Amino acid sequence: MLSSLEIAQEATLRPIADVAAEAGIEPDELELYGRYKAKVDLSILERLADRPDGKIVNVTAITPTPAGEGKTTTSVALTQGLGQLGKRPVLALREASLGPVFGIKGGAAGGGYTQVVPMEDLNLHFTGDLHAITAANNLLSALIDAHLLHGNELRIDPLTISWRRCMDMNDRSLRDIVTSLGGRVNGYPRQTGFDITAASEIMALVAVARDLGDLRARLGRITVGQTFEGEPVTAEQLKGAGSMTVLLKDAIKPNLVQTLEGQPAFIHCGPFANIAHGNNSLVADRIGLKLGEYLITESGFASDMGMEKFFDITCRIGGLRPSATVLVATVRALKHHGGNIDGGMAEIQGGAANLARHIGIIKHFGLNAVVAVNKFPTDTNDEVELVKRLALEHGAYAAEVNAGFEQGGKGATALAEAVVAAADEPNDFRFAYAYDAPIEEKIRAIATNVYGADDVFLLKTAKDKAKAFEASGLGQLPICMAKTHLSLSHDATLLNAPTGFTVTVRDLRPYTGAGWIVALCGDMQTMPGLGKAPAAFSIDVDKHGNIVGLF
Repeated sequence: MLSSLEIAQEATLRPIADVAAEAGIEPDELELYGRYKAKVDLSILERLADRPDGKIVNVTAITPTPAGEGKTTTSVALTQGLGQLGKRPVLALREASLGPVFGIKGGAAGGGYTQVVPMEDLNLHFTGDLHAITAANNLLSALIDAHLLHGNELRIDPLTISWRRCMDMNDRSLRDIVTSLGGRVNGYPRQTGFDITAASEIMALVAVARDLGDLRARLGRITVGQTFEGEPVTAEQLKGAGSMTVLLKDAIKPNLVQTLEGQPAFIHCGPFANIAHGNNSLVADRIGLKLGEYLITESGFASDMGMEKFFDITCRIGGLRPSATVLVATVRALKHHGGNIDGGMAEIQGGAANLARHIGIIKHFGLNAVVAVNKFPTDTNDEVELVKRLALEHGAYAAEVNAGFEQGGKGATALAEAVVAAADEPNDFRFAYAYDAPIEEKIRAIATNVYGADDVFLLKTAKDKAKAFEASGLGQLPICMAKTHLSLSHDATLLNAPTGFTVTVRDLRPYTGAGWIVALCGDMQTMPGLGKAPAAFSIDVDKHGNIVGLF
C-alpha cells in the first residue's frame, strides 16, 4: 500500500469552487486560496439563518497511546462512508500545528484513503491562520512591555502580568524566560515565558467568536495582569484590541477543503485538548450544520478531554446540541492499557476497562456511543471482533469496524449506518456541571463524574485565585481542564481505568476573552518539547522538489 503522503500526492482533487457550489456555498461567499482551498465568508450564516440545522456527531476516543489511535482517520472515514450511503455530510476538523507535525504525532489530515486534501498544505502553513494568531498574541505582549517602558500610565504591576508570548513550535527552552535584558533601552527585565500557539487564548477566542464584532469584543476583554491596586488590566485598556482584530480579520473565516472522495471539510482553528479546549471553530460548526445533514466534528484526544470540553464549553457558548458520539478504539490501545502493547487477547480483555469507562462518560452526558474499531493492518480478525464484543457488553449502542484507511469510504459504510441509527434515537444530552456552581465544585464535578477521581485538591495558589475570580464576577465561567491526555487522571503513569486518585490543580488562569477558566492540573506544560528523534529528522525535499517523510 502507498504511504499516506503518496496517496495524497497522487489524488485527483476537485476544484474547491465545485465542492463549494455542490455544498450550497455561493460564489461571492468563497475566497479562493488557489484551486483547492478557500475561506468562507461569515455572511453565509445570515443567508442560511432560516435553514434547519443538521445533526451533530462528535468523534472522540478512548485514552490514546502516545502515537494516537486514528481519530481523524475515523472522522474522515465516517464522512466518506456517509457519502457512500448517499447522505450529505460536512466534516469539521482542527488545523494542524507545526509543533506536532515536526514532533511525534505527525500531521492532522487523516491517513491512507481517508484523508482531507491537499495534505501538504494542511500540515504546513495552510492559509496562515496560526501565524496570524501568533502575531496577534505577540503584538499584545509587545504593547504590554512598551506600556511599562513609556511611563506605565495604567499602573500595571509587572509581577502580576500573566500574558505570555507564543510560537507554533515545540520548544521547551522557552517555557520560562527573562526578557528585556541589555539595559533600559530594551525595557524592564521580567520573568515570563512562551506557550505553543495552540494554547494561546487568542486561539481559544477565535475558535468561539461568532463574527468579527464578537471577536473584537472578546479580544478587548482579555486580562493581561493587574494594577498595583489589584484591578484587572485588559487589552482594551492597552488600546490593542483593534489592531489585533485587524490581524485576525481573515483568520476568523473557516477554511474549506475536501476529503479524498470529494465531501466538503472545514479545517479551522487548532487548540490542543490537553492544554486548551480542543475543538475546531464554532463558526465552522454552525456553517456545517446549515449545509449538511450531518456535521462530523472531531474533539481532541479522549472523551475526558476534547469531548467534555466540546459539550461543556463549545455547546454552551454556541447553543449546540449533539445527536450522537463516535468513540474510536483500537486493539493497540486496549493492549497498552492491559499492560503490554505487544500482547494478545488477555491484554485486550484487561484494557477493556478503559473502553468501558469512556462509554460510561458518554452515557453520563446522555448520549449514545457508537464504538468505531479503527483497524490496523497488524490486527487479526479475532482481535477486532473481541473489541467489538467487549464494547457492546459495556453498553455501547453499536460497535463497527472502520477499515477506511485501506478501503476509503466503502470500508466505513457499516459504521456510517450505525451512526445514522444512533443519531435518530432520542437523547438526554446534559452538561457535567451547572453554570452557577462555585469554581471548585465545577472542577470537582469534572474530576469525579468524568475522570473517575475520588476528589480534587487545589493548591493554595489555585484556591486563592478561585476565591478572587468569584469575588470579581468570573465564577460563572465554564472550566477548561489542562491535564495529560495519556491517562484518565492527571498522572500520565496511571493507565487503563484508575481509581482511588485525587486530581491536583496547581493554578488557574482566567481566559476572560475566550470566556472560561483554565485549570492547570499536575505538571501539565503549555509549551511542549521535542523528543530525541522527532519527525523533523525524516521530513525533507527530494531532488524533484517533492516533500518526503511527512505523515
